[in-house]
Amino acid sequence: MDRFAALANFISIADAGSISAAADRLGIAKSAVSRRLRELENHLGVELVHRTTRHLALTPSGEDFYHRATRLLADLDQAEEAVTREHGELSGVLRIAAPLSFGLMHLQPAITAFMAAHSGVSFDLNLDDDEVDLVADGYDLGIRLASLPDSTLMARRLAPIRNLAVASPDYLARHGTPRHPADLADHDCLIYSNVPETQVWGYTNAQGRWQPVHGQRRLRVNNGDFLREAAIRGAGIVIEPTFLLHRAIAEGQLVPILTDVPWPEIGAYAVYPQTRHLSARVRAFIDFLAQRFAGEPYWDHHLPITRG
Repeated sequence: MDRFAALANFISIADAGSISAAADRLGIAKSAVSRRLRELENHLGVELVHRTTRHLALTPSGEDFYHRATRLLADLDQAEEAVTREHGELSGVLRIAAPLSFGLMHLQPAITAFMAAHSGVSFDLNLDDDEVDLVADGYDLGIRLASLPDSTLMARRLAPIRNLAVASPDYLARHGTPRHPADLADHDCLIYSNVPETQVWGYTNAQGRWQPVHGQRRLRVNNGDFLREAAIRGAGIVIEPTFLLHRAIAEGQLVPILTDVPWPEIGAYAVYPQTRHLSARVRAFIDFLAQRFAGEPYWDHHLPITRG
């Protein structure tokens, strides 16, 4: 029995929650995953996993062994990375999950620059606006756009994510420019559907209370790029993050409106599981992103943003 392969196999089962999911992550047959688990249990003389037709859970012995095994493999990774760093080179695969639009516009050039600086590092990237389970799906790192990081994850804030209300010059010429958020009730509004409307279509008023904003809903979709392009074509008013809008504003395709309103602000976070060993390549990439987006992010330069 290859003891390190057996440990990695067991950890993958515990993280993924099933034999089949672990097999997918490891790229081997389910029968091989099951066999390695049986060999490990026979070697230890204890049952590590309770198996039923619908459920898989660690036994108390399995829980204890899981924590010891993850520390052991983490120490092995650190030892290998220490030797690698002596030769000045990071290596290995970085598995990352990130939102689609932010990934396309801002993470893609960052990853390309990081790969140019570190030829031994490869990336396996999943772009999806729906949050994935970092542990179960085997990701090293996630990029989340949120008001607060998930309490079950470790997080490092990378940049502020601010919102602006915008419309095309053509739309404003046809419908007029709203002067107060209440005026949006008479305008066509384009809504992002992946978050509750109250998280974007509202603001904190002078009395410190949340003030919802209501408009004529003409379009609701789960992709910010789609909404931006619809706004450019005169379909209505959209409130979106500035990282999506800055180029269209700079080119005059969209015009900021209601710029004195403190629209909601969240953050871009690098997140990773609390129990996951943070490898040198992951730490280096997080540091790289934090430096790249440090201070006022480049996409907010010269934009008329009112902070809450």
